[in-house]
Amino acid sequence: MTQPDTAPPNFTGAAILLDRDGVINHDPGDYTKSRAEFHILPTALEAMKAWYEAGFKLIVITNQGGIAKGKYTHEAVAEIHDYLKSEALSKGAPICDIFYSPHHPDFGKSLSRKPGSLMVERAIARHNLDPQRCWMFGDKARDIDCALSAGVPNGVLIAPNASLLNWRSVPLLSRP
Repeated sequence: MTQPDTAPPNFTGAAILLDRDGVINHDPGDYTKSRAEFHILPTALEAMKAWYEAGFKLIVITNQGGIAKGKYTHEAVAEIHDYLKSEALSKGAPICDIFYSPHHPDFGKSLSRKPGSLMVERAIARHNLDPQRCWMFGDKARDIDCALSAGVPNGVLIAPNASLLNWRSVPLLSRP
């Protein structure tokens, strides 16, 4: 799901890693099963644009266990992600990549599912990221845990569906 030419012009190995549901889009408490149910939170793209303009790649790291449960399909997730990438690009916050795990612990174990670190490790390797210059934003402890396990020391745990603008300056103030 890589989108070409989305690295910021002043990229130095830094990235903002974001959980999806409850961080970028409204999490209804159950699964977001279709594009019709996917609603980007009002301030998410504004915060993402500020980070992009400051030199951070934007990468989404998300569990999508509803696939394993049969609640929705890979195609539904692709439609949601295509829409998200298009909207983000139109607002000046291009998403570099989206990693998702379709697994759920009720149906087997997977190293890719958060709190496992595999999706973050793949992002670091694929995009030549410096883990020390990356930040993970999530609304559950497992979001932060997956990044910590991959060597990303900076995690921000926010309330579900909270404004990312409240946290926009945190990575900007600590840039090397």
